[in-house]
Amino acid sequence: MNIYDYSIEQLEQYFLGKGEKKFKATQVFEWLYRKRVTSFEKMTNLKKDLITALKNDFIINNLKIVAKQSDLDVYKYLFELDDGNKIEAVVMNHDYGLSLCVSTQVGCNMGCQFCESGRLKKVRNLKTSEMVLQLLAIEQDLGCRITHLVLMGIGEPFDNYDNVINFINIVNHPKGIALGSRHITVSTCGIIPKIKQFIKDGKQVNLAISLHASNDKLRNSLMPINKVYKLTELIEVLKEYIKVTNRRITFEYILLDGINDQKENALELVKLLKGMNCYVNLIPYNETSHINFKKSNQKTILNFFDVLKKNNINVTIRREFGKNVSAACGQLRANHKEE
Repeated sequence: MNIYDYSIEQLEQYFLGKGEKKFKATQVFEWLYRKRVTSFEKMTNLKKDLITALKNDFIINNLKIVAKQSDLDVYKYLFELDDGNKIEAVVMNHDYGLSLCVSTQVGCNMGCQFCESGRLKKVRNLKTSEMVLQLLAIEQDLGCRITHLVLMGIGEPFDNYDNVINFINIVNHPKGIALGSRHITVSTCGIIPKIKQFIKDGKQVNLAISLHASNDKLRNSLMPINKVYKLTELIEVLKEYIKVTNRRITFEYILLDGINDQKENALELVKLLKGMNCYVNLIPYNETSHINFKKSNQKTILNFFDVLKKNNINVTIRREFGKNVSAACGQLRANHKEE
């Protein structure tokens, strides 16, 4: 097993099974995530026989960086996994800190029409360790600390729910990477049973919804998930989430030229979200050579923004990153695969 697959609670059970005290898990966690050692021999406060046991039971490995692209305030990484599959991660330098967007699957089965990630179908879920190692590898490469984390890379996080929650537990734990809950955001296209499970699990991290359409007919054409879980059902469960958690929801809305960016779409969105504790993040589309959708022009984006603002919907326009690199999620992986 990979040691990075284990939460501190799982490591505690491992050590108890060895007849050891639970605090050994804290010691190992601190070596891995505070001191960033990559060898059990360097864990000098552990007994030799325990180090031997760890070496027999676990591996410590790294992700291989296959390619790295950079532009103003952005770094994009292509990693190779042990089985040869490849995934992406992106670092964006905001005024509030460094934000890392991690992948949760190799490919994606959600089939959103505008998304480069979903063009190459899901191969498998990422293990917890493969998500953790994205963060560790990038911090080592850049020589600085990631301050914010978003699970919005390749894949649908709630289609890999258990590993994603385990990953959040590790990066959030004060003895681990110690990223605060408010600095972690998980995004879903709207898998309702998993959102209900997320409510029950009581995680205090932020929830974002990939919405991208203002009515069922339009969302059906853009996002196949809507044929299973309609907008009215999605909004109902999100209102329950807000009621239980008292947390604000982010709605992500990519603006596609002539598709979902008209005034009537904005007014439909107002009606859909009115009264909810939420805000809308309008996203200028990253065009690719493989998909025919086009980015809305600046005037259209601003008009859409104004309609929401005037109707008391909290709204922002996401800053554009990576114009001179493979900016779209999954684009670097797709280009590399086709080459």
